[in-house]
Amino acid sequence: MNSLADVKSRDPLKNRDWRLVPAALAVWLAALLGLLVSWWCAVVIGLLGGVAGILVLRRRWPRLGGDVRGRWLRRGMGWSLLVCGVLSVVPTSLRLRAWEQDPLRTHAARGESARLTVVLSDRPRPIFSAGFGGQQAGARLASVSGEVEHATVDGQPVPSTGAVVLLVPLKNWSDLLPGQEVRAGGQLAPGDSAVAVLRVRGPPEEVTPAPVWQRVAEAMRAGLRRAAGVLPPESAGLLPALVVGDTSVLPQRVVEEFRAAGMAHFLAVSGANLAIVGVATLLLLRTLRLGPRLCAAGAAVTLLGFVVLAGPEPSVLRAAVMGGVGLLALVIGRERAALPALATSVVLLVLHDPMMATNLGFVLSVLATGALVLLAARWSRSMADRGVPRLFAEAVAVPAAAHLATAPVVAGMSGQVSLVAVGANLLAAPVVAPATVLGLLAALVAAPLPWLAEFFVWLAGPALFWMIQVGRHAAAIPGAALDWPAGWWGGILLALVLAVGVVLLRHRRLRVLTIAVVVGLVVVLVPVRVLAPGWPPSGWSSVVCDVGQGDAIVLSTAEPGRVVLVDTGPDPGAVAGCLSRLGVSRIPLVILTHLHADHVGGLSAVLDEHTIGAVAVGSGRLPEWAWRQVRTEAGRSRVPLLRLTAGQRLDWPGLAIEVLGPRHTDSREKGEANGTEINNGSVVLRATTGSGRILLTGDVELAAQTDLLDTGTDLRADVLKVPHHGSRSIVPEFIAAVRPRIAMISVGAGNRYGHPNSTTLGRLITGGATVLRTDQDGDVAVTGDLSVVRRGNPRGPPR
Repeated sequence: MNSLADVKSRDPLKNRDWRLVPAALAVWLAALLGLLVSWWCAVVIGLLGGVAGILVLRRRWPRLGGDVRGRWLRRGMGWSLLVCGVLSVVPTSLRLRAWEQDPLRTHAARGESARLTVVLSDRPRPIFSAGFGGQQAGARLASVSGEVEHATVDGQPVPSTGAVVLLVPLKNWSDLLPGQEVRAGGQLAPGDSAVAVLRVRGPPEEVTPAPVWQRVAEAMRAGLRRAAGVLPPESAGLLPALVVGDTSVLPQRVVEEFRAAGMAHFLAVSGANLAIVGVATLLLLRTLRLGPRLCAAGAAVTLLGFVVLAGPEPSVLRAAVMGGVGLLALVIGRERAALPALATSVVLLVLHDPMMATNLGFVLSVLATGALVLLAARWSRSMADRGVPRLFAEAVAVPAAAHLATAPVVAGMSGQVSLVAVGANLLAAPVVAPATVLGLLAALVAAPLPWLAEFFVWLAGPALFWMIQVGRHAAAIPGAALDWPAGWWGGILLALVLAVGVVLLRHRRLRVLTIAVVVGLVVVLVPVRVLAPGWPPSGWSSVVCDVGQGDAIVLSTAEPGRVVLVDTGPDPGAVAGCLSRLGVSRIPLVILTHLHADHVGGLSAVLDEHTIGAVAVGSGRLPEWAWRQVRTEAGRSRVPLLRLTAGQRLDWPGLAIEVLGPRHTDSREKGEANGTEINNGSVVLRATTGSGRILLTGDVELAAQTDLLDTGTDLRADVLKVPHHGSRSIVPEFIAAVRPRIAMISVGAGNRYGHPNSTTLGRLITGGATVLRTDQDGDVAVTGDLSVVRRGNPRGPPR
């Protein structure tokens, strides 16, 4: 197989076959404006494209020249523009007109109730939500697309045949497959590319059987998930995501780390998956000395089977087309065919489904594949000509080109620009192909030979572990992601910045100046953003970690690296990052003030990554799911569980902790309790540290605060961890009894609960306290002389 550099070495950019590119752009623009503005825009663009095609055919385009190559370009470009212009008028504009005038859109705008009979187009996709209070983190809802077969609104039939999106309970809908017909009722809401969104609360009704091939594919996917169980949880969740885009068992921490590291594309079926499968098939068939036609046929059959396995959903079909383009560019070795194939893919996909024009996944696929075709091999050839080893040049050029081309879209979507994506992908890329192939083999043999499937999974284990570590360490690099304006304007702005940078770098005289300016900005901004102030500060005694809407407080001992942790925040990644930044190595005790999700959600990461002496809890055992989770995670790590009661004292060198409450215990392991009752059962601690007293109050509300006041307990403290994220449920006398010099509020930016409350803030400030907030200050440390050091807020607003 020719190397990427060999293919490109004799094919300069100007000699590429651009004949179909204008037609592809015309089709895409027609559908895009037809969706964003109105269907008649598709008619206008189609007519303009057709007229341009006629002018080209009539030799009214002199730049194309009159030689053989010019005539060849003229015919191809002219006919493609003419044909695609006609197709943009009919049928694209008619389909967009039907979508725009669909009667269901009117009812959706009014928020009316409806009952729909829908044929599902894809599998239900879980929607992750962070835990808070008694609500467990995870997916409770899912979204699934479908085509309307029959619709009724207020008992009256509505003649709609458009595509809708259903927001459904995951529990009752997770097993459904594409091709099944279901009936559901709910409330309509406006959609984007769909004619409507239906919010469903109940289970599906009148469900028809799924097609045979869908049931077979689901059995294979389930077999892969079972076989992956021989690996640790994170690796077990990554393998199905890597092979077939199934993230149902992948921990959310890994998802977030891959996003920050610019590796999220590994978690979805993309053209790269299809390219890997196709290349592996071709190599195998060539090893068997089969002819070119048999090799091509075998690769086609394999790709078709993979599409069925992953699910014939729009994203997978798109990936199949783009994967074929990648194979054409990298395997066949005929680079001139790659650009026309990419343009043809765009034309076919948009004509088949005009909604693709606004689909961000489609945009990313086209841009990434175009970067591979137009930039990656050219860059690798240029580096190879300068003495860089060819394999290394190709390994760098491919992720660099893809990241550069897709960065504006990703920035518009996420509001961030990953600065570590190229390096992370460079490190992860070598293990992606073997892990994918081994996972696919495991899926194929999981049903008849489960032991063999587990063997294949075991072989893939080191590669999966390596990918997770690359994503984790890349995401943990200070300044790994740069905040950027989100939305269309943010994407356009970054595209302009990149375009200006490319233009400047192409001129020798400006190149040195541009590089000097960039280096100067890095030298100035990186220390300001990442290194100043120094972290962790010397002599710190306590740190309130920025974990979003939740609590995690670190108390130092006199032994370096040894701390006590009070609460673990809502998710594993945030608390793990905070402990890593502090250089924590040993935690003799983790105290969970109560069992709400925003206090226990990060326990798994703490147990997995540190040496833990014990986990201590109060008397509360509700919510039940949280108590089960704590017991399971502690048991898996073989860490004992302890119970704290009022009056206990715990001592370490340089740190003493007294348990002040709760005074009234509730040890129920089953039953019901509202959020206020669970909050009032929080363990209240007074820690004596190198910088004085700190009062840790969990989420105690009015009743528990009054109990502490009534008992006459000495509540005075230099530092107060303000109860319940600074909510309004704080007794004024409680603040007066504490008389804190520093008040720390652990709270998430832009949270929907209105924390911290303005009245509470006013009382703290009036009482003479310096108020610090993690949503504004990031991690906050108190040092020995009661000085405060803010780390800033690199995490940004919570999801």
